[in-house]
Amino acid sequence: MNVYEAIMTRRSTRRFQKRIPDEETILRIVEAGRYAPSGGNSQTSRFFVIRDAAVLDRLAGMAKDAFAKMEVTEGMYPSLVSSITRSKSGSYRFHYDAPVLIVLANKKDYGNNIADCACALENMMILANDMDLGSCWINQLKWLNEDEDLLAYFRSAGLKEDERVYGALALGYPDSESGLPERNPLPRKGNEVVMIG
Repeated sequence: MNVYEAIMTRRSTRRFQKRIPDEETILRIVEAGRYAPSGGNSQTSRFFVIRDAAVLDRLAGMAKDAFAKMEVTEGMYPSLVSSITRSKSGSYRFHYDAPVLIVLANKKDYGNNIADCACALENMMILANDMDLGSCWINQLKWLNEDEDLLAYFRSAGLKEDERVYGALALGYPDSESGLPERNPLPRKGNEVVMIG
């Protein structure tokens, strides 16, 4: 698969096998994220690689509890509404039970914090697709990056006082009939292109 094919066939995976990719594979994907561009070549993103099922279960429970305390408001982002609604029903697993979650943090007061993490996440998703792994961008921890319980938990794992979580990547082998990611491109319904000159 060439780079263009890896980009054009990348789709989000939301059903994963329990099998954990080997450490070399995970580190290769993380390295692709580490080599993403960053504002002024600051390289201030930090990667927390979680593959311990007990840690993932605890994070899922903490996120569910935090979202269940929130109320839906008019005009709220639909995915956030879904997180709140499903958490209140008690059936929410924000990371789709992926066996690996790569959490990205950056400096809270750095102007490119989200952009730098986004570039790293995209690099990792493209390489994951090339390596026949499924992945999905996870926003939920970013939406909860000021939640005191989650902050304390991540600080106990090494998150610095001046850092916050800005994104995460669910990663693993797709739970599909073929065992491969879904690769049929969805038609574009937005992202208009305007040519000038």
